[in-house]
This record gives sequence, structure tokens and C-alpha cells, in this order.
Amino acid sequence: MKALDLILRTRVETFKGSGIWDEAMIRKSFVIGQTAVLICDMWDKHWCRGAAERVEVMAPFMNSVIEAAREKGLQIIHSPSDTVSFYRDTPQRRRIIDLPCVSTPKPLEITTPPSLPIDDSDGGCDTGEKPWFKAWTRQHPAIKIMGDDVISDNGMEIYSFMQQFGIGNLIMMGVHTNMCIMNRSFGIRKMAMWGVRCILVRDLADAMYNPERFPHVSHEIGTNLVIEHIEKYWCPTITSEGLLKALDQGAVGR
Repeated sequence: MKALDLILRTRVETFKGSGIWDEAMIRKSFVIGQTAVLICDMWDKHWCRGAAERVEVMAPFMNSVIEAAREKGLQIIHSPSDTVSFYRDTPQRRRIIDLPCVSTPKPLEITTPPSLPIDDSDGGCDTGEKPWFKAWTRQHPAIKIMGDDVISDNGMEIYSFMQQFGIGNLIMMGVHTNMCIMNRSFGIRKMAMWGVRCILVRDLADAMYNPERFPHVSHEIGTNLVIEHIEKYWCPTITSEGLLKALDQGAVGR
């Protein structure tokens, strides 16, 4: 089967106990037919203006990456939490809920990592709005839902779908790294514990972080700190450029 050759970035504590983590780049191949792309909570609106503005910029380019992945045969999973009722009559929603659920495996024994390197206890909004209210009604319209895509915000549904189609690799993009991407029922934490090989597209992700909170750095640096935390303790990351290059070199075939 056709392969997707990706350069993964991870973090290694080269000298154990030192607390010093070195960046490491590893090349790995993934069978295209065993790999899916999941879009996490890229909503049409957000209660935090800063978060909404960043999604507005990110969504069109993200859609171009998704289109390239779809064309090469990767399964696309749309996960706009709390809004799937908007899609209840679509074939993409029916395609996943009509499948039977499978049993999940015994969770892997993953050591509980330290707390996040940022304080997001105030909701993480960097533009002053107070949390929170449900502003979203659907996925951002710039991200197209097509063909054999599926729609779900339920981890058991997504895991069952992946198992029944032989998918064990999950490329994640969207928002927000320190909240939804990590902690949803379909997020990195849960999927990794179920043995799914997760990969985060680090430049197609964002964090909810207010620079007025610890460690008092810019929003961009705060987001990067969360990404480094994920690379240390949960899964590797890639760039959209690296993914597009790998897709261009791969051939169609599931």
C-alpha cells in the first residue's frame, strides 16, 4: 500500500533526570489507507475575539491542506464539538453513526505528565472577553465537508469507525491545543491511551492562553510551550508544509 513519509518532531530528555529536553526529528512512514486527518473544533464563531480571529485566518489554508489529503486518499474526520446536530441529515454524519461501536482496549499505561506550562485557568482569552458562552453553531464554512468524510464529536464513534476501516494513525489539526485537542473524548490523551498513533500539525493549531497569566509570555510563545509539552509527553508533531510535501510525493491509494 502507498506510504506517507513524514518528518516527526519530538522531545527527548537525553540525560534522564536532567530536565533538559532536546528536539529530535524522526522520519516515519505511514500507510495512507491506515491514516486519517481529524479537524478539532474549528467553529464558525468563538466567544473569545482573539481565538475567532486566528481561526478565521487559519481555516482557508487548513481547507487547502485537507483537500490535498483527501485527494491522496486519507480519511477526513470533522469534529466540531457541540454542533453535530447541524449535520444530522448529512451522509457524512450518517456514515459514522450507522456503524456499530466496538469495544475499546485496556488503556495503555502512560505516565501522567506534569501540568501544562501555561496558566489557562481564566479561560485563556487574550483579548479580554470573559468565558464563556456557546458562540458556535457549526464548523467554519471555509472548511469543506465532502464525499467520504465523516462527522463526529464522540470518541467512541470515531475510534469504532477507525477500527472498522483499519485506521491506526490520526493526524490532528485545529483548536485548542491545551484544551479540546488534548482533552476531548476524541482528543490526543484518549486516543493515545487507546493505542492510536497521534500526530499534531503544529502550525495548524492554536492555544487558549492569556499573556497576563503565567508564564507571562506572548500568545505565540505560550502556544509553542504547549506544543513542546505535547511533544515531550504525548505525541510528535509535523508542519503543514511537511505534510503537503509528503502528500505530493505519495500516490493515490487507500
